Amino acid sequence: MKLNLDPNFNPFPGAHTIEFEAFTFHGGEPHIKIKSDLTKVEAVTISHRIQSFNDMGLFLVAVDALRRMGVKNISAYIPYFPAARQDRVMIPGEALSVKVYADLFNAVKLNEITVFDPHSEVTPAVLDHCNAIDNHSFIKEVLTDLSDDVILISPDGGALKKIYKLAAKLQDYDVVECSKSRDVKTGKLSGFQVYHEDLEGRDCLIVDDICDGGGTFMGLAGALKEKNAGKLYLAVSHGIFSKGTEKLNEVFDGIYCTNSFRTIAESEKVKQIAI
Repeated sequence: MKLNLDPNFNPFPGAHTIEFEAFTFHGGEPHIKIKSDLTKVEAVTISHRIQSFNDMGLFLVAVDALRRMGVKNISAYIPYFPAARQDRVMIPGEALSVKVYADLFNAVKLNEITVFDPHSEVTPAVLDHCNAIDNHSFIKEVLTDLSDDVILISPDGGALKKIYKLAAKLQDYDVVECSKSRDVKTGKLSGFQVYHEDLEGRDCLIVDDICDGGGTFMGLAGALKEKNAGKLYLAVSHGIFSKGTEKLNEVFDGIYCTNSFRTIAESEKVKQIAI
């Protein structure tokens, strides 16, 4: 059986789902009441899109409620793993936030936790019984909208290993590496580089795991155009879009994401692919 804690996210269409009521007390504490009869249920998969500690809290109390109803085997589907980008300490005084969240998941002893396109290899390393799903099927669907001659663009060195695995899986796609500089104290981006002399008007698809404010991709778009890029497309597994997509729409001919983080309104240039 499935317990979908986000009412707007159902990654298991057709599955038998558990009815529940969730609310937050005035003191800020999340609470849940399972309404379905689980007397003979031994295994449940919980799905949730975690965007805050309150969402994390709801997941944890849901696990506790299921265990108290006798459910022995509990797995989780958390497509966007929270704080996956905070996978190393850059300056003294910071927390290793991905480990904090992983410890919370590990503490409830799940049978398995499935995540989609984790930011780095750190998440699967610190998370017990992790099943990490790659972005290959997502990008393959994106490419059906684009020309066969499109170039896959790696936005930085951190993404390069994953994009070469993607290219090997899909076959027949060229890869161009790019880079940028980030001030670890301020977060300011600069020094965008494209390691190719002339893109000769070919269309380019930037592939990455997360788009938050979009600064990386705005800066990279300018650098690609300076190297004679054709149409520009962006595909991100997790579309946070904290500053919206309006500015991105001005420089990209198409923007693709999944519904792993939140559900967005599609437009002429923005397409969301359900996972």
